[in-house]
Amino acid sequence: MSQVLDTPPPTTTGARPPAEAETPAQLAARYGLCVSGARPSLGGYIRQLWARRHFITAFATAKLTAQYSQAKLGQLWQIANPLLNATVYYFIFGVLMGTKHGVPDYVPFLVTGVFVWTFTQSSIMAGTRAMSGSLGLVRALHFPRASLPLSYCLQQLQQLLFSIAALVVILLAFGVPVALSWLLIVPALALQFVFNAGVAMAMARIGSKTPDISQLMPFVLRTWMYTSGVMFSIDRMLADRNLPRAVHLLLEYNPAVLYIDLMRFALIDSFEWGQLPPHVWAAAAGWALLAGVGGFIYFWKAEETYGRG
Repeated sequence: MSQVLDTPPPTTTGARPPAEAETPAQLAARYGLCVSGARPSLGGYIRQLWARRHFITAFATAKLTAQYSQAKLGQLWQIANPLLNATVYYFIFGVLMGTKHGVPDYVPFLVTGVFVWTFTQSSIMAGTRAMSGSLGLVRALHFPRASLPLSYCLQQLQQLLFSIAALVVILLAFGVPVALSWLLIVPALALQFVFNAGVAMAMARIGSKTPDISQLMPFVLRTWMYTSGVMFSIDRMLADRNLPRAVHLLLEYNPAVLYIDLMRFALIDSFEWGQLPPHVWAAAAGWALLAGVGGFIYFWKAEETYGRG
C-alpha cells in the first residue's frame, strides 16, 4: 500500500506546457474588437464613406427639400434667392458704381459670378455649422462624421444646378449663343465641388471646437467675395491699376476667381481665353487637390474625438 502511495504520477512524454495567458490587446485583435470611438485607418475611413454614399445623397436631398418647405413659393426660392442677390449687386455695383462699363454681357457676367460664388460661400458656411448643428445625429448614431459636411456641400451643388437652369434662360435672353464650350462647366464644377468640400470639412472640425467661428465667417466670406471679381472684372481692374506683381498673382490665382472665371469662359462667348491667367486649369486643379485632400485628412484626424462625443 505504501509503495503505491509513494509512487509519483506518470508523466506524458512530449506534453505541451500550459499556454501563457493572452493580453487584452491580443484577445481584442483576435476577435476583431477595437476601442470605442477609435479613429479608423485612412483607407478604412474612405471605405466607410463610400459604403454610406446613399445616405449622403439622401440626406442632402432631404435638407434641400425641407429648406423652403414652410415658404409659400416653396422650391422657387432656390432660384429666386440668387437672382435677387444678383439684382441688388447689379444696381449697386453695375449702375451706381459703374463696374458694368467695359464688360460685355455684364448681366450674364454678373449672374454667373453670383451663382458660382454662392455655391462656395454656402458650402463653407454649412460646413462650419455641420457638427454643431447636428449634435443629436452625431451623438445618437455611429457613422463617419465627414458624411455631414459632404452632404451639405452636395446640397449646395444641387441648389446650384437649379440656379444654372435659370442662368441658361438668362444667357439666351441676352443673346449668348449655345456653344460646345458649355460642356466645360462639368469639369469646372467638379473641381469647385472638391475644393468646397475640402474647405467645408476643415471648417467643420474648427467649428466643432470653436463655435464662435460661425459668427466670424460671414465677415471673412464677404471680404473674400469683394476680392473675387463677382461684380467686376479682375482682368480689367488689374489693367487699370499699377499694382505690385504679388498683388496681381494673389488676385488672379484666388481660387474663387479661378472657378468663377472658368464658368464665365465656358458659358459666355465674349469672355475670352486671354482674360484667364496662365495655366488656369492646372491652378484650379491644384487648389481642388490641396483643399480636398488636406481638408479630408484634417477632418479624419479628428474622427476619434467625434466618435467619443
